[in-house]
Amino acid sequence: MKSNFSTFLKIIICTFLLFVSNVNLVHSEIIKKIDVSGNDRLAKETIVLFSQLEIGDDISSSDLNNAFKKLYVTDYFKNIKISFINGNLKIKVEENPLIQSVIINGIKNKSVLNELSKITKKIEKYPFLENKVNDQKNLLINIVRNTGFYFAEIETKIQDNNNNTVNLIYNFNLGERAKISQIKFIGNKIFKNSKLRNIIVSEESRPWKFITPNKFLNEKRIELDVNLLKNYFKNKGYYNVLIKSSSAKVIDQNNFVLTFNIEAGKKYFFNDINLEVSDDYSKESFSNFNKIFEKLKDEPYSLNSIKKIINEIDKTALQKEFVFINAKYQEKIINKNKINIDIFFEESEKHFVDRINIFGNFITEEKVIRNALIVDEGDAYNKILFNKSINDIKSKGIFKSVNSDVKDSELKNNYKTINITIEEKATGEIFAGAGTGTDGSSISAGIKEKNYLGKGIVLDTNLTLSDDEIKGKFSVINHHFRNTDRSINTTIESTSSDFMTTSGYKTTRTGLKLGTGFEQYDDLFFNIDMSNYYEKLETSSTASSIKKKQEGDYFENLISYSLTLNKLDQNFQPSDGHITKFSQTLPIYSDDQSIENQFTAAKYHSVNESLIFSGKLYLKAINSIDDDVRVSKRVYIPSSRLRGFESGSIGPKDGTQYVGGNYGTAFTFNTTLPQLFNANENMDFNLFIDAANLWHVDYDNSLDSNKIRSATGISVNWFTPVGPLSFSYAIPLSEAATDKTESFRFQIGTSF
Repeated sequence: MKSNFSTFLKIIICTFLLFVSNVNLVHSEIIKKIDVSGNDRLAKETIVLFSQLEIGDDISSSDLNNAFKKLYVTDYFKNIKISFINGNLKIKVEENPLIQSVIINGIKNKSVLNELSKITKKIEKYPFLENKVNDQKNLLINIVRNTGFYFAEIETKIQDNNNNTVNLIYNFNLGERAKISQIKFIGNKIFKNSKLRNIIVSEESRPWKFITPNKFLNEKRIELDVNLLKNYFKNKGYYNVLIKSSSAKVIDQNNFVLTFNIEAGKKYFFNDINLEVSDDYSKESFSNFNKIFEKLKDEPYSLNSIKKIINEIDKTALQKEFVFINAKYQEKIINKNKINIDIFFEESEKHFVDRINIFGNFITEEKVIRNALIVDEGDAYNKILFNKSINDIKSKGIFKSVNSDVKDSELKNNYKTINITIEEKATGEIFAGAGTGTDGSSISAGIKEKNYLGKGIVLDTNLTLSDDEIKGKFSVINHHFRNTDRSINTTIESTSSDFMTTSGYKTTRTGLKLGTGFEQYDDLFFNIDMSNYYEKLETSSTASSIKKKQEGDYFENLISYSLTLNKLDQNFQPSDGHITKFSQTLPIYSDDQSIENQFTAAKYHSVNESLIFSGKLYLKAINSIDDDVRVSKRVYIPSSRLRGFESGSIGPKDGTQYVGGNYGTAFTFNTTLPQLFNANENMDFNLFIDAANLWHVDYDNSLDSNKIRSATGISVNWFTPVGPLSFSYAIPLSEAATDKTESFRFQIGTSF
């Protein structure tokens, strides 16, 4: 014990003497001269500036040590020697070579090359450091492997340019891309595996999926898949869901089986939802939320429902000018499977947006994403507006996923840095369709690109051929014309129809349409179009005198507008929400002075995952200001709204010919059916009832047909290897003696 104490004392004394000697050096030695040697590229003055030493400074050994550290951290020097003798400070350096250029070999994909270049450009003209090059090498190989080249290797070569610069060469050996041959879900006994496959981003490799990158193994994408699965289960009531593991197992060469191990746990339901409002704010402003809370009581727990409530409360707070408060919530499990939600206000400071960083856009131009942002750099940060911006980005339909992260700025107080990460998807679609009935058959095909040249521009072309009609259309839509929030669209279309047999006329119609649209309010969209059409109408020898009088050439100059309120949970295969649309077409300078009005509405309600009810309403009216409505412009019920009947073969007849009506309406009720074939989970079954009517003929009221047509049947959606197939079989319930019926139709389509 005594020996240890004496040793400790000696250390203290030596340390003290060393400190005293250094202090004496500080006060006795002054820098009189500074010499720099060994430098080639960097000026003497620059090196002295890096050291932060100047002539006239008192100097100590610690100052020399600090100067060494400051020179070293610049990364410009391989070796540094500092000596101080008799007031003369000598700094001798050996400079690191500069990276003149970075060359990437073995990568042909332009989008991947661009992503790699973003990394390599950061070190060009900077000093060559082996450890930093290795870090960058690992980063580059991870980027490449995340594009599906799971077995990629990288070789680094250093090319000496003999002027103390080097070229850094990365040679990639990509190997074969790692394909996902199968996606499996272990432990899932609640939802169909096909449904879960639609939820995640990763896709099974199939011959027709020759463009999508999602069929290749990607670790980051798998991480996203895990979060998507978690959110899906949580939104269906499974509060404690666990994704126990996600693993990829190689089965042969470059094929993997991707497996997710899921433990859903038991299903939870909402109990009490309470909003705590302090006396500082008007409680009456939030009283309407009590009705929402009551509706959710005993409903399955849903994270999305909570987020929607929080968002609506924030909106209300903003409207009432309670600007600097945010709604927060706490969850508490009670009674084994019930959850209480307590919502409260949290006051916040005013923050501004410092920077908005966008990642993952290999193809899409950054401005396409920024144009959708309501909150910009320098603006006051508004959570509601920002969330709306993110939803607008998602609604473009060109991204598989959109994730955002808002955090405090590292550079400025009371500022936020926003990171937006997008996952691009294949935006091209190709489809084909066919139908058959008592009136013959039809085929259709088309190609659509939703993100042309990465500019967010939509190109759409399609062609339909049937026994009585040929229809072609080409359209271009720019959703952010000149970087504004207004869309502009151009459509060229031409239709040649021959209804001589059924309605006693044929027509050729060609035109050009220009339009614009924008979001008026939340989920309320306004569109307006200007169009010009030429139509040639011919009638049969057996046509009535009224129709014969309408024969000839017509030129139309029209204006159309529409209002759409979209509250669907998703546009494709919605399960909840509603959508309503009203449109009107007016003549400006036209040979036909007809006014057309149309109203459509749809409502969806989900009882559970497999039971979804929906109702759709269709109303259309057309009237002429100065004459009878032209037969080619009358209302005809679309075949998609009245299954079981041939298209255009119901309603008023003039002799043997169908003439349509001035007014038409249709209603559809649909419900999904339980899984009928457990062996094939890729089939969805639906039971439907369709009802429709056409009435009123302005030139002859005696032709009115007030009978309501109706049909019931079953439809099947089958997701096959060649794309989705839709079948329907309908049985008419009520019909007129003059109606023509059909029982069976089908459609097939796929995408790329």
